[in-house]
Amino acid sequence: MRLSQAAPDKCDERVGFGEKLGYGIGDLASGLILPFFGYYLLYYFVDLGGLAPAAIGLMLLITKLIDAITDPMMGVISDRTRTRWGRYRPYLLFGPIPLALSIVLVFNAPEDWGDAALLGWAYATYSLSMLAFTAVNVPYGGLLGVISPSSKVRANVTGFRMFFSALGGILFGALGTTLVRVLGAGDEKLGILLTISCIGAVSVACLLTTFATTRERIPPAEINGSISGDVSVLLRTGPWVAVAIAAILGVTAIASRAGSAPFFFRYVVGDDGAPVFLFFDRPALFLTALAVGQVTGVIIGSILQRWFEKSHLLIAAGLLKAMMIAVFYFLPLDAVWPQTAVQYGVGIGFGMLMVLSFAMFTDIAEFIDWKANRQMTALVIAASVFGVKAGISFGSAIPGFVLGFTGFVSDAAQTESALAGIQIAFALIPAALLIPAVIALGFYRIDRRAIMQIEADLSARRAVATI
Repeated sequence: MRLSQAAPDKCDERVGFGEKLGYGIGDLASGLILPFFGYYLLYYFVDLGGLAPAAIGLMLLITKLIDAITDPMMGVISDRTRTRWGRYRPYLLFGPIPLALSIVLVFNAPEDWGDAALLGWAYATYSLSMLAFTAVNVPYGGLLGVISPSSKVRANVTGFRMFFSALGGILFGALGTTLVRVLGAGDEKLGILLTISCIGAVSVACLLTTFATTRERIPPAEINGSISGDVSVLLRTGPWVAVAIAAILGVTAIASRAGSAPFFFRYVVGDDGAPVFLFFDRPALFLTALAVGQVTGVIIGSILQRWFEKSHLLIAAGLLKAMMIAVFYFLPLDAVWPQTAVQYGVGIGFGMLMVLSFAMFTDIAEFIDWKANRQMTALVIAASVFGVKAGISFGSAIPGFVLGFTGFVSDAAQTESALAGIQIAFALIPAALLIPAVIALGFYRIDRRAIMQIEADLSARRAVATI
């Protein structure tokens, strides 16, 4: 995409509250869409659609092969885009409506199709929705890297982003299952369709708000490398590999819990959907506790990174998540409030993971610019988008494969083996995944002193380039 380009803004690091708020609101869209997919996708096609759990699990894995190509490609494309709106903002103007339509399509499967046709529908619509998600969220993430040349300012803006992402989780946790129940009026499929339609409309408004309220402050450099060269540099950058691994595994752990939660509460707990607190049923309380904890974790992570290394805080967050998931496993099934409190602790670790890893990705983009003289912000950020999407898909695939292997049968009394499989996917596997995530972060080598030197050198280089 190449249109007439306005003169680039000077590298003024000042970002007002209104712009921070406008940027953050954009991630409310992801904060609503991804938890909905993580919770309902497997359930929709398996328990309501009657497809084999392993078939959907395989679909989720295969479609990630497409994302492995399209996510970095979108990063390359948006890094090379030159328009009067900038490099990344035009995608927030033209992408939201296709995104909304595609996510609604996933949950509008025809009623009278056979298993093979329904599975084909799942493949086609889910791939389309993830492609539309990529076209919006990779540039959205890239915009964070050019909203200010200051790592501290970007970290602060990241806090706004993660707050709204977590707020989306709170709204979904508090209202998602209730809306499905109320809007469906006894028809769960209809309730899911109407709820995702509401989410699509809200997402369009949020992303257009981000487009209207933000600026790109770091001017684009001349393109000084090939696409394959950019990708090669990225794959040889150790800090990027470390954070990408941690992000993918961290999200996978949460998504495996979310994807198996409907089965856990229905078949293991025996929950009948009745409210246990105000209008909250047990799944809603579980999801809300995670999201409220996520907000808390975002705040804690944003504050503590002023004094501590991001990588050290991220290791602590991973260990906290693993410990809380393990504690949850040993609690009695009817211990509603202890489970809620422990799930809140899981959310704190998850919130810290999200706010710190996204801030670290923008630091890595500057590190690459400084070391290799290549501006490839969106390509670096594409790893975060791929990490979240891959984590959601891998995490949803895990219960699909485990349920299939242990003999799960939809809408029937489950065997002891099937019940054990649900527990494994819900607790043991998520806790185990966090251990290699923590180990990977031990290889992250960009500390605060290095960031200060990188910013100073880049500022001097950009000042010379504008003379």
